[in-house]
Amino acid sequence: MIAGLAAAAGLCLSAQVQAQAYPSRPVTLVVPFAPGGTVNLMGRLLANHMSEKLGQPVIVENKPGGGGSIGANFVAKAPADGYTLLLATMGQQSIQPLLTRNPPYDAARDFAPVALFSTVPNVLAVSPGTPAKTVAELVAYAKENPGKLNMASAGIGSVNHMTGELFMYRSGARFEHVPYRGAGPATADLLSGQVQVLFANLPNVLAYAKTGQVRVLAVASEKRSPALPDVPTLAEAGVQNAVVESWYGVMAPAGTSAEIIRKLQDTVVGVARDDSLTAQLAEQGAVPFPGSSADLEKLSNEETARWTAIIKNAKIQAN
Repeated sequence: MIAGLAAAAGLCLSAQVQAQAYPSRPVTLVVPFAPGGTVNLMGRLLANHMSEKLGQPVIVENKPGGGGSIGANFVAKAPADGYTLLLATMGQQSIQPLLTRNPPYDAARDFAPVALFSTVPNVLAVSPGTPAKTVAELVAYAKENPGKLNMASAGIGSVNHMTGELFMYRSGARFEHVPYRGAGPATADLLSGQVQVLFANLPNVLAYAKTGQVRVLAVASEKRSPALPDVPTLAEAGVQNAVVESWYGVMAPAGTSAEIIRKLQDTVVGVARDDSLTAQLAEQGAVPFPGSSADLEKLSNEETARWTAIIKNAKIQAN
C-alpha cells in the first residue's frame, strides 16, 4: 500500500513538473478551415497573443475540409501533450457530428475543453446584383423564383450552412446550397456574383459591406451589431427564432493533463481579457467571450442539444 501511495505521489509530482516546464517548444493551433475566413482570423489573433503569454511560438496550421471535421479529427488523434490544440467552433463541435453518419471523432469523448475566447454574430449577406434589398424582398424573390438563388457556405455542417438552413426553415424561402472548403472561397464567389447568398460571420464580410461590395440584410443576433448599427436583426426583419452567434474556443486532445489544461485555460482567458485584443476584435465586429474549461463544455453540450432539435425539425438528413 505504501509503495502504491508512493507511486501515485510520484505520478502527481511528475505531472506538476511537466506542467511547470510546459511549453518547452512551439505549440500548434489547428484551424479547421481554410485561410481567409473568420475562423482563420480568430485563430491567428489568438495565436499571436498566446505566443506572448506562453513564451513560445504558437503556430497556426490550417486543415480545412469536411465542415471542420478534418482538422478536428487530426487534433483528436494527436498526442495529449498540449502541443497540438484545436481552435474549436460551434460547427465542428456541436453541429458537424450530428450530420455525419459515422463521424471520425466523438466531440464529447475525444477532446478536453480548454477555454472560450470570442464570439461573432452571423449575418445574412447578398451579392450586389441580387434583386433584394431587404429580408422580406429576398424571401419573396426566392419563393417566386425557385432554384435561382445559390447559397454559399464554408462546407456542409458549417455554422453558416446551418444558419442558412435555419433561416430557410423559419422563413419558408429555399436556396440551392453550394458548399466550399472554407468561408474565404465562399466569400470570394459572393463578391464575384457566382453565388447570391451567404450567411457569414460578420468579420468575414464587414469590410466588403462598408464598401458596398456586398449587402448585409440582417444580423442573426439578439441585438444589432455596433459595427453595423443600421442593419436590423432577423427578428426585426420578420424572421423569428433564428439567432446564431458563432463562438470560438480551444480544445486539446482527451487525456491532456489537468495541469496543462489549467495553464492553457488561464492563458486563453487572459488573452480574451486583454484590452489590446478587445480593440482588435472590435475592428472585425467580434467581441471577447472569456470562459473556463467548464464553461466551454457546458456551452458545447447546450448547442448540441439545440442543433439536434433544429436538424430534426428541419428534416436534414445525415450524410
